[in-house]
Amino acid sequence: MTITQLTAFLAALEHGSFTAAAASLGMTQASVSELVARLERELDATLFVRGSRRLVPTAAAQELRPHAAQAVSAVQNGIDTIHSLASLDRGICTFGVLRNAAYYALADLAETFHHRHPNVRLRLVGINSAHVARSIARGELEAGLLVLPIDEDGLEVKPLFRDEVLYASSTRAAEGGPVTISEVAESKLVLYDAFAGWDDPTRRQLLERARLHGLTIEPSVEVEHVETALSLVAAGTADTIVSRSIAESEGFPPGIRTFPFAEPMHDTIALVQREGVLLSPATRKLAELAERMLSEALPEHAGRTPLR
Repeated sequence: MTITQLTAFLAALEHGSFTAAAASLGMTQASVSELVARLERELDATLFVRGSRRLVPTAAAQELRPHAAQAVSAVQNGIDTIHSLASLDRGICTFGVLRNAAYYALADLAETFHHRHPNVRLRLVGINSAHVARSIARGELEAGLLVLPIDEDGLEVKPLFRDEVLYASSTRAAEGGPVTISEVAESKLVLYDAFAGWDDPTRRQLLERARLHGLTIEPSVEVEHVETALSLVAAGTADTIVSRSIAESEGFPPGIRTFPFAEPMHDTIALVQREGVLLSPATRKLAELAERMLSEALPEHAGRTPLR
């Protein structure tokens, strides 16, 4: 039994003839007649008494009607649902963004996407990249923009952009030049993303670099937000590290100077999703929008490089 047979049956029942049913379905009269005949053979029951002018439904046809209508309706509803998702008339989008997304021209991501697709439910989660990666691996988020490196297995990673990491201080001499990892290890530091701690990708790079030289990094102060860290740096309390995008933002405190590392260090921003899993149409569109907004708003120059 097929949906096509049931559709032909319902059309014949409604229109009273194979000719009229065929016209409504855009088929030939012979095709509709054969589909109903096959259905009758499968059911081992007569559904219509073939009269000279009109089909007369049997008791079996009347019994079959509600079940056939329900089956055809269920399939059509499924098709309509998929089509509506594809056209972004509805659906749900779950997407993760790196904690400091506002500094990467992504502050307007949700507003722009919602304006274009107002019927799509949007869940945009902004947490540390390490936690975004875990949420994607567990299936809690479909995809996300985050900073590498990450440890989670089973993820598909598409690097998009490299952003130089700088040393920030209000007390270091302007002519001090590039900063060595030895100087960082000896400095009084305030580091942000306290909850993620050394799982934070940028912190991890710093720690691994120190360990290669037999050094340790122990921050004097840990806070959650980069803005809090920068206020302490501006007050001369401690030094920190920031990406070039943060250092060049409008709200960056004017009294803080930034310095490159003697061995240049970069954050790599990547689009991440689970391996072998197709994104929903809504999430795919949001990922494309985020990638486009990122590339348009962050021009290419020294220390900041799009990855193609």
